[in-house]
Amino acid sequence: MTYATASASARPSLVDGVTNADLAATILRVSMGVLFLAHAGLKLFVFTPAGTAGYFASLGLPGPLAYLVIAAELLGGIALILGVYSRWVSLALVPILLGSIYVPHGAAGFFFSNEGGGWEFPAFWAVTLVVQALLGDGAFALKRSRA
Repeated sequence: MTYATASASARPSLVDGVTNADLAATILRVSMGVLFLAHAGLKLFVFTPAGTAGYFASLGLPGPLAYLVIAAELLGGIALILGVYSRWVSLALVPILLGSIYVPHGAAGFFFSNEGGGWEFPAFWAVTLVVQALLGDGAFALKRSRA
């Protein structure tokens, strides 16, 4: 038996009645939700939806796909923060990150510090979404999904 598989009563918890694994899942879920909201906000308020659609078109993607991505980032971010169907939302957001690896970041190489931003960060973010789906909602979720 490892520390991770020890019974909950044998491990100390930072918050009474909440396991550390649930706290970790919550921190991951909420932080990713905030990041998705930040990215949606950037596309809405800085680049504008029309500008984002133009950028998508300049990459050879259909311009209207930008609106779908903005909606997914906005609604997915809110759902993650609130803890509503977190497993399914996390899995639904993975293709957005994989798409960002393939189109704008893939040609720039691995490291995100490369010119044009490499695919290191989107790949890590895609992995964290899969981890969230495996961990579940965590604590303080409005709609806890069954494991």
